[in-house]
Amino acid sequence: MTSFTELMNLRDRRAMITGGAGHIGRVMAQTLAELGADVILVDRPGTDWTAARASISSHARVETVECDLESAEDRERLVASTESLTILVNNAAFVGTSGLAGWSTAFELQQVDTWRRALEVNLTAVFDLVKGFTPTLRKSEGASIINVSSLYGQYGPDYRLYEGTEMGNPAAYAASKGGLLQLTRWLATTLAPDIRVNAISPGGVWRDQPASFVSRYEARTPLARMAVEDDFRGCIGFLASNLSAYVTGQNIAVDGGWGVW
Repeated sequence: MTSFTELMNLRDRRAMITGGAGHIGRVMAQTLAELGADVILVDRPGTDWTAARASISSHARVETVECDLESAEDRERLVASTESLTILVNNAAFVGTSGLAGWSTAFELQQVDTWRRALEVNLTAVFDLVKGFTPTLRKSEGASIINVSSLYGQYGPDYRLYEGTEMGNPAAYAASKGGLLQLTRWLATTLAPDIRVNAISPGGVWRDQPASFVSRYEARTPLARMAVEDDFRGCIGFLASNLSAYVTGQNIAVDGGWGVW
């Protein structure tokens, strides 16, 4: 029988995390590095890597790569420049801002150009990277792809949460994250048995949102709080390692029980 410690060991494995400089990306990278993996952090051009590097164990080998995931040419260069890979975490997401035209606004004012940008990053880029990395992943023992979706890839928005705030819930975000879940299932059967493909659907993560939103969100959640970055460490370690060697095509909701009610 293989020991539990050995099942979770990622020694000699190489993991790429897109959106690697972000809050969740850093925690995912730190977790995989602690388990023994070398990590490649991918994020937008001009990214400040200081915090990301500081969060990762000094014993881990860390590579940082700038890539605009909206650009097919940049994605092609990323694939071409990566010699080996065992774990691919598609964490990067187009989340926009309240100031982006056609994004966090009434449905009638949402714009097709902004919709296309969101789908390009959140869905098309994942398809493109997985397709490009499939040959090298097939050669890797324990190959695993982890797609980061969202609770809004599964459920419709409760607009009562946003009353009195500038926050919103764009159609493109929900559609792209829902599509990512179906792509996960499709890839799981298509790439089996060589590569496992699973998804994580985070609930709302605390980012100093307006107090009114936070209190409503917490009341709507069985565990009575918003998520924090550490909540995703166990799930990412499980899906990346041999702890989940017989798990593929699944979506794990890390949402404090949001979807139970």
